[in-house]
Amino acid sequence: MEPLERYRPIIDDFDAFLAACERPLGNAVRVNTIKASVERTLEALAAEGVSYEQADWNPRVLTLETDSPGSTWTSFHGFTHGQEEVSAVPPVVLDPEPGERVWDCCAAPGGKATQIAALMDDRGTVVANDNNLGRISALRFNAERLGATSLAVTNADARNYSLERFDFEEFDRTLVDAPCSCEGTIRKNPDALDNWSEGHISSVAGIQKGIIRRAIQATRAGGTVVYSTCTFAPEENEAIVQHALDTESCRVVDFDLGLEHSPGLTEWDGETFDSSLVNAARIYPHQNDTGGFFVAKLEVTAE
Repeated sequence: MEPLERYRPIIDDFDAFLAACERPLGNAVRVNTIKASVERTLEALAAEGVSYEQADWNPRVLTLETDSPGSTWTSFHGFTHGQEEVSAVPPVVLDPEPGERVWDCCAAPGGKATQIAALMDDRGTVVANDNNLGRISALRFNAERLGATSLAVTNADARNYSLERFDFEEFDRTLVDAPCSCEGTIRKNPDALDNWSEGHISSVAGIQKGIIRRAIQATRAGGTVVYSTCTFAPEENEAIVQHALDTESCRVVDFDLGLEHSPGLTEWDGETFDSSLVNAARIYPHQNDTGGFFVAKLEVTAE
């Protein structure tokens, strides 16, 4: 937990934050409305004798009273998909519409990409990309199990992603759920901080900058880009969004979120960020008994 001490100045009730990070995480799933309605899924869980609790902010997110949510009847039939509660936030903030063209540029293993397809009623095009060929099989498996027929899988580096393979030139919305140092996953991955270093944060930040810039370039003017990570480091969060503001045509916009959260930072370690970064959301484990996440919503502007 020692690396987390660097965040003591920016987190209210830091002791509660540390205590939450040391507690195991509950078993959350997302209802896959491509296969079944929320009501049908709840009926199936009740029939199986699996107790559940619906998230206040999203009726499609459930916490199950079982040690193996992937072994339930609803999971086997694609009614539910194991997905950490805060992991379901970025697609909701992206707010895709049926019929749109949406890019999830770091998509494997597919939880958010299939959630986007479900939010679009499986109508439109969801391009689920990942640069890791080994993770593509999990992405394809989940897409098939969950019945996401609007989803196309590609294997490429998002930093220089080409749209030449498609018959369109830009996306309506893009999700950048960026590879990161994963500090916010400590509750489900107790060894998440074992190889932590500021050098690693700096290295991954360079990758994140390239991905967010390409995402903005590939999204139409007036379109939406959501940037998210499961880490607390401002170098990977606000600093990356600031880089996008400095180099591309975009602006940070506000969004409503039913989960308790803290605003984005406007300064860190002697560096100042645009005042609009307060509209980003920092979700800490002690606020909603979840993992940690950062989410920022950008609107692409005309050059």
